Amino acid sequence: MNSENLELFETEYKAGKQAFESGQYSKSLQHLETALENINPNSHLGGETQIWLVTTYQAVGKVQEATALCKKLTRHSYLQTRQQAKRILAILEAPVLRTRPEWVTKIPDLGAISESDAKDRRGSGLVSQVKSPLAKLETPQLEVVDTNKVNTQDNQFVWVALVLIILTLSGLVWLS
Repeated sequence: MNSENLELFETEYKAGKQAFESGQYSKSLQHLETALENINPNSHLGGETQIWLVTTYQAVGKVQEATALCKKLTRHSYLQTRQQAKRILAILEAPVLRTRPEWVTKIPDLGAISESDAKDRRGSGLVSQVKSPLAKLETPQLEVVDTNKVNTQDNQFVWVALVLIILTLSGLVWLS
């Protein structure tokens, strides 16, 4: 591998990771595939790049490609890559649980937003129109209780407890 390929790998690999972390999954996929073309896939960096590719495939919705690559990585020459691939494969092959739509938060693909557009980077201006959730809350109404229905009779519990404590303490003093 020459220094030109290594330099291209590093720039594409970093760009792919950065695009993934900013939510631009399709852009990340392109960068990581280009990076993988410029490095030995059986090397440590090649394995790391392929692990990132598995995650990116899954994020893009290409679960079959992610699973196939992950199965291939379970036989990689580096132990750390094999272990990581086995963990990810277990997640990919896990049964899909049914969820209600209100339980799921959709994460948008931010690849369509250009970074140079200034209006995408600032607030939308609708914030001032949004009312506070506290404004919707009603003040709780206190319930009026009829004192004639309340049991105010003394049940002598305090006196019984006090006598039991005195008897217990006097018994301990007498026995000691």
